[in-house]
Amino acid sequence: MARGCAGDILARMMPVLILAAGASSRMRGRDKLSIAIDGVPLLRRQAKMALHVSTDVRIALPPRPHPRYDLVQDLAVDCIEVTDAAEGMGASLRALFATLESDVSAALILLGDLPDVDADDLRNLMTAMHTHPNALIWRCATPSGKAGHPMVVARDVFDDFKALSGDSGGQAILKAAGDALYLVPLKDERARRDLDTPEDWAAWEAARKKPLT
Repeated sequence: MARGCAGDILARMMPVLILAAGASSRMRGRDKLSIAIDGVPLLRRQAKMALHVSTDVRIALPPRPHPRYDLVQDLAVDCIEVTDAAEGMGASLRALFATLESDVSAALILLGDLPDVDADDLRNLMTAMHTHPNALIWRCATPSGKAGHPMVVARDVFDDFKALSGDSGGQAILKAAGDALYLVPLKDERARRDLDTPEDWAAWEAARKKPLT
C-alpha cells in the first residue's frame, strides 16, 4: 500500500484505524482536532499514541488540501483520503477497512477526539482479544459498563464495515454481534468522553485544572 505520509511499516502489527475525517461542524468554526493538549494538537497526539502500540497506523482524513495532513505529515502513518467524508462516519470506516490486507486478522478503531484514552488503554484492549478469544468485537467501556471507544474488531466483521454508509457508524454491526461483543472497562469515563463542542472542551479543560482533593 502506498504511504500517504512519511515512514514505512516496520513490522506487521494490528492496524490502528483513526477516524479523523469529520467536519467538526459542532465546533462553530474551530477544528477540534487541531486544538492543542499539553502543546500537542489532538490529532497528532492520537497518532503518536497509536504509534506506541503499533507500527501500522492509518488515519482517515478529509479530502486534500486540508490542514490536518500537516499535523501528522512527519509521522510514520498512512493518510487515507476520504473523498466522500461529508457522507459521515460510514465513509471513513468504509475507506479504512478497504485498505486492510487479506492477512490482517483484527484492527483497532480509534476516534480522533478521545482526549483521555492513553497507550496503556490501547494495550489493554488489544490484550483482551487474546484473553477472550471467542469474541468478534472487543469494545472499551466505562467502569459501570456503558459501551464506548476505542474497539478492536476481528476479520469476521471486516466486510460489514466495508459495506457501511451514512453517519451511524457501526452501530448495526455492534448490535448484531450480541454475545460476541466483549466489554473492556477503562477507568473513569474516558471511553465515552469525546469533545464535540466548545462547551465540551471548556468543561474538560476546567476539570483538568481542578486541584485534586
